Amino acid sequence: MMFRPLTAHLAFASALTLSALTPLPAQNIATSPESKITALGLALPATSAPIANYVPAVRTGNLIFLSGHIPRDADNKVIAGKVGRDATEKDAHAAARTTALALLATLKREIGDLSKVKRIIRVGGFVNAVDDFKAQPAVINGCSDFLVAVFGDRGKHARAALGVASLPLGAIVEIEMIVEVE
Repeated sequence: MMFRPLTAHLAFASALTLSALTPLPAQNIATSPESKITALGLALPATSAPIANYVPAVRTGNLIFLSGHIPRDADNKVIAGKVGRDATEKDAHAAARTTALALLATLKREIGDLSKVKRIIRVGGFVNAVDDFKAQPAVINGCSDFLVAVFGDRGKHARAALGVASLPLGAIVEIEMIVEVE
């Protein structure tokens, strides 16, 4: 499997800048989560098959547990890197937004319509970083801010943001999520 260095992914990630999360003009207010994603100039990516012995989502009652997702670029290559060595906090923040899109793609595949989301309950974020990196919450805000932009108050959630020595396939972040649905 071939991986590109993080610098090869910057053009893709820059398309998901925080400026894209500014409120929409009143005359163009999107109502459904999918239309909000489209209004932000984004699209849900194709979902990926698991790389090990697990399933991407498990539903129990009205809760959906989404397995950890890693960021991939438009060519489905893993966005890899270690923050503080070969990637910046900004790079990782953008990768966390990209991962949020992948999580929502899996969620949509599971429930059919993102309008069925009652609440994002919890986000667990893991940041591949050097030992002295201390801004994990700022990195995972890339995911959290995007979820609030798409779902409003329903996107506000409990969260953990942890630094780790490595992640699968060298990914810069991995994020899991628990969602309450109708």
